Amino acid sequence: MHGTRGDIEPAAAVARELQRRGHEINMAVPPNLVGFAESAGLSSVDSYGPDSQQQLEAEIFHDWFKLRNPIKVLRQAREYLTNGWAEMSETLTRLAVGSDLILSGTTYQEVAGNVAEAQGVPLAALHYFPVRANNHMLPVQLPPSLIEPLWSVAEWSHWRLLKPAYDEQRQTLGLPESKIRAVRRLVAYGALEIQAYDKVFFPGLEEQWGWKRPLVGAMTLESATHSDASVRSWIGADRPPIYFGFGSMPVDKPAETIALIINTCRELGERALICSGVLRLEGRTPTKDAMMVPSVNHAEFLPRCRAIVHHGGAGTTAASVRSGVPTLVLWVGADQPVWATQIKRLGVGTSRRFSTMTRETLHDDLRTVLGSRCAARAREVGNQMTPPTQSLTTTVALLERLAAKRA
Repeated sequence: MHGTRGDIEPAAAVARELQRRGHEINMAVPPNLVGFAESAGLSSVDSYGPDSQQQLEAEIFHDWFKLRNPIKVLRQAREYLTNGWAEMSETLTRLAVGSDLILSGTTYQEVAGNVAEAQGVPLAALHYFPVRANNHMLPVQLPPSLIEPLWSVAEWSHWRLLKPAYDEQRQTLGLPESKIRAVRRLVAYGALEIQAYDKVFFPGLEEQWGWKRPLVGAMTLESATHSDASVRSWIGADRPPIYFGFGSMPVDKPAETIALIINTCRELGERALICSGVLRLEGRTPTKDAMMVPSVNHAEFLPRCRAIVHHGGAGTTAASVRSGVPTLVLWVGADQPVWATQIKRLGVGTSRRFSTMTRETLHDDLRTVLGSRCAARAREVGNQMTPPTQSLTTTVALLERLAAKRA
C-alpha cells in the first residue's frame, strides 16, 4: 500500500479489522508512514517504496503547470510514477508468499497486479476516487461516443509512462510481455476494485459499475491524538471555531499562510483551529481566537466546528461532509480538484486552487460557507453519508469472500 496518510489510513483500518478477526496480516507502507501503521496496532509492517512525503514535494506534483519543456515534463512524470518500482516488486514478492490475497491501493496497483499474477493470488484494490472509465466525475456531461475515447487516451498516456518499468518487472517475475495495457490486464485478471468513497459524490456511478466495483464509503481509524484533550478544552471555552488543515500537502510560505488565516478569521469575528500537519511549524501558545496543533481526531472535532477548510483529500473530504459542517476546499493537486468539484456540486461549500488564495478571496469564501444555505445543505448531505463502521464491515466481508476462493 503506497501513498500519503490519507491513502494508508483506510487500508490500515481494513488490516486492523482483518487482524482482529484472526487473519495473519503483512502490511507494507512508505518508510515515512511505518510508524503510523504500527500505531494502529498492526503486528507486521514493512517499508515499501519511496518516501511519499518527498514525492509530494517534487516539482512535477505541485508545480507541473510551471514546466515549459514538454520533454522535461514527460521525463519527470515517468520518474515520479515509477520511482522505486523494482524495489516494491521485490518487497511485495517476499511478503506475498503463501498469501490468500493481495490488497493494493490506487497508486502502484500495477506492481501488485504483476506479483499477484506471478503467484496466482487474488488481487483487490482500494480506490479513493473513480479512476476507471465513467461519465460521473467529469465537470460536464458528455455523449457516450466521446467518453470512451477520452478515457482511452488517458489510459494510453499513463500506460506509456509506466511501460518500461512494468515490462522489466514482468520479465524479472518470469511473466510474458503484456500485449495489453496494464489497466486492461488488471480488469482481465479479475481484480476486485473496491471504491472507498460515498455514492453521494457520484450519483449514478454505483448503478453503472454494480458489483464489479462496489462503492462502500470511506474508512478511517478514528484515532485519538496527543492534542485532543487540549483542543477539547479550548473549543469548549468559547464559540465553535473554523477548522483549517492541509493534510500531507506541502504549502509555500507556511508562516505567512497561518498569519493570513488567523487575521482573516479575526476580521470575521471567528476563531481558528489550525492543524499544522507536515508544515513543521513550531507550536504557538493558544489564544482565545486561535489554536494550532499538529493533528486532531476528525471524527470528534470536525462536527464541533462552524466550517472546515482543507486541501480536498479524499479522506478529509469524506470526514468534513460526514460531519454535516460546510466545507471550503483549497486544493493543491492530484485528485483534489475532483473533490473540490463535488463539494460545489453538492452545495455544501465552495473551492479554489490554494495558490490563488488571497486575504480577499479567503474572506469572501469563508462568508459563503458560513452562510445559512451552505449550513443547511451540509447537514442534509451529511446525513446521507455511510458510517465508517459500515464501510469497513462491507469491505472486510468482500475481501474475506475473495480470499476464500484461494483457500
